[in-house]
Amino acid sequence: MNTAGTRRPPRIAIFGLLGSGNLGNHGSLDAMLRYLRASHPEAEISCVCSGPEELERQYGIPSTAITWYQAHGPGRSRLTTIVRKMFGKVADLVRMPRLFRRFDIVIVPGMGVLETTLELQPWGWPYALFLMCVSARLAGAKVAFVSIGANVAHERTNRWLFTGAARLATYRSYRDTYSRDAMRQMGLDTSRDAVYPDLAFSLPDPVPHQPVRASRPTIGLGVMEYHGTSADRSRAEEISADYTGKIVAFARRLVDEGYRIRLVTGDPADEAVVSAVYDDLRRTRPELVEKRLVREPAESLGELMQQLAEVDLVVASRYHNVQAALKLSKPTISISYGVKSDVLMGEMQLAEFRQSIRSLDVDRLMDQLRALEARAAGIEPAMRAKNAEFAASLERQYAVLSATLFGNHTVPAGSDQ
Repeated sequence: MNTAGTRRPPRIAIFGLLGSGNLGNHGSLDAMLRYLRASHPEAEISCVCSGPEELERQYGIPSTAITWYQAHGPGRSRLTTIVRKMFGKVADLVRMPRLFRRFDIVIVPGMGVLETTLELQPWGWPYALFLMCVSARLAGAKVAFVSIGANVAHERTNRWLFTGAARLATYRSYRDTYSRDAMRQMGLDTSRDAVYPDLAFSLPDPVPHQPVRASRPTIGLGVMEYHGTSADRSRAEEISADYTGKIVAFARRLVDEGYRIRLVTGDPADEAVVSAVYDDLRRTRPELVEKRLVREPAESLGELMQQLAEVDLVVASRYHNVQAALKLSKPTISISYGVKSDVLMGEMQLAEFRQSIRSLDVDRLMDQLRALEARAAGIEPAMRAKNAEFAASLERQYAVLSATLFGNHTVPAGSDQ
């Protein structure tokens, strides 16, 4: 029997909350796919994700649901749904090890995979991430967390699952020092972990269209459906109504002062806020709404960046709305729901142009917008320089990834691994 090693194309699984419509997550996927197809075109790529049907439709990549429950769906009643969820947690103990035997490398590309800034149940994503890492490593696969986001998880179970998953990774990098420091504070040895920019900074800029000429600037207004964190469940609707009401009031002020608005989103759930803004302006400013408001859906971060390329200034809530605007060197105000946006704004020397989503003040937001507009021409060159620095840094990371994950890809003859 021939026991010599043979080389075959590496089988790669891209793992994450993909296929659910979140444009930021898909931007990270787009960046990783560009790297893999350019540097390792022989690789066989699949996805293990939360929305496999949608991902296959958009990307044509073979895709599998992360969990048994995602693959089979809810029951016909609340009780049967609960039973299915409980059964799924046990079934995944067998299903995931079988699934990850197929792969040599598992890549978690970007995203806030170790964050708790929004609502998060321990036995949802944190459990799935931990079980993936255990299953992949038992199968002999390498696991890479690439430019991920993290924060200190105060809930004990989330903390244990996140740090346990991270310890099993072959390679770890973070999109900012805050994320790396958060993991260190939770007890992870990060001495060998690197910090590189968000993967979306390596995406190409869109081809600019002919700008729409207007007497006043066009504002890209990025909105999100925001209900607070897991600790805010009892006040979720109140928090959502407060944020939406302030965004509606801000949009009304913009229209009254002659600005044109392009509404942008980052997730299908955000359409509820888009509708609230549109319905309010149609009711209160019927003669202006069609002239001053643009609302077009985007199916990818690339489409979102194309929309933002046509605006002058940006005011945004979702992290990847902010990130996309900064990548295009658009003067930006961040309505921040997490430190990750504050860190990025600081790196772009725009720290003064941000507010917390929890204490959003519309009057102050208008003052910040006027100040940003007045200083825009002087801000943009520094943003372009920082973007060039980010892109070069990510190219260095891709070289490190190739050496770490693909350097010695040899499979024993006759092996199915």
